[in-house]
Amino acid sequence: MTPLLRKILGMNWLLVLTMLGLCIFGVYAIESAARHLPNGGGYYAERQKIWIIGGCVVFFITALIDYKWIRWLGIPMYLVGLALMVVAMAKGSEVHQLTFGGLSFQPTQLGIAGGIVLLSALLQDLPRLNPFFRLPFIKVGIIAVLAGIPFLVVVKMGDMGSAMVWLPVTAVIMFAAGIPYRYLLTMGIIGFGCIALAYFIVLPKASERGANRIELYLAMLNKREVDINGDAYAPYWVSTAIGKAGWKGDGWNATSESGSLHDKKYIPWKTAHNDFIFAVIGEEQGFRGSLMLLTGYAMLLIQCLFIAFYSRDSSGRIISAAVVALLFAHIFENIGMCVLLTPITGIPLPLVSYSGTFVVMCMFLLGLVQSVWVHRNAEVLVEDEEKPERRFI
Repeated sequence: MTPLLRKILGMNWLLVLTMLGLCIFGVYAIESAARHLPNGGGYYAERQKIWIIGGCVVFFITALIDYKWIRWLGIPMYLVGLALMVVAMAKGSEVHQLTFGGLSFQPTQLGIAGGIVLLSALLQDLPRLNPFFRLPFIKVGIIAVLAGIPFLVVVKMGDMGSAMVWLPVTAVIMFAAGIPYRYLLTMGIIGFGCIALAYFIVLPKASERGANRIELYLAMLNKREVDINGDAYAPYWVSTAIGKAGWKGDGWNATSESGSLHDKKYIPWKTAHNDFIFAVIGEEQGFRGSLMLLTGYAMLLIQCLFIAFYSRDSSGRIISAAVVALLFAHIFENIGMCVLLTPITGIPLPLVSYSGTFVVMCMFLLGLVQSVWVHRNAEVLVEDEEKPERRFI
């Protein structure tokens, strides 16, 4: 048996099938969600298929190459992502997208992926170069600097949804890197203490729209009167569409005669195929369709966690755990804003929303996780450092 065939057969095929199942589910949902757009739902579904095919190529190439080589791509990815974020911020557009040759993408996605890959490399290899880098507060400093710079840039851009993704990713990286509990607990207490500071001082200066969305969310949560034809339009009708669907929903591509709010364009039709796709899924497929989607995500995240436990070194463990945090943050924010658990953030649903380059980026990161699994028994030239004992004192 050739090494290549051995790697292919040794893949975690449950992860592969779950990923592809979510992608197919997304194409199915996009065709209905985008039907009000000028080009029609079929156009966006076909474009999503092209992105998925490209993502599959990236996934399998990444999975078959040992991640110890791929992780050094984190340096150029991180630096290019930062540079492009600054360029996008300078352009001053609300969505902070860049376009090259007709291809639009958000550089924040490249920045966070590069940050994950770069930190996984540094946190494993720097302690081997000098014992000084094994000190917990030095590790915390490295993580804080490399995660804090893009976080602050994204906050300055006003993209609070993407900025919030950095918080769980950073926390999970610290945990996977073996930071003692006393450090994690201290930083958690300080973080909660800074919430009021961030809300009253930092957020209004960084994003007036973000502050308004939080105030609107709190008003709706406390059942105060809001303007459903104004700022509360999207959260009100999106949550109403999901709430009225019942067990079976209105059916795929449902019409207004069957009571579909999406067909009546009450769900914001310009962004229904990306930001609010869960609302369309919830209305058309009902609770059973939503439960099926959540089950698929749970299977995907559990497989990634399983791989993290079986990784051969700390680098693989950090990559797998951070990818879980990234995907979970996107899932929680996207679905949460559709059911009034969180304010509106405008963040895509991984592998399901029409998001082009984000689909490819997710599949690249999942390919890295697959590489951790495929190469878990590969020979390690330098033994990984001993896992530090976690203590509170």
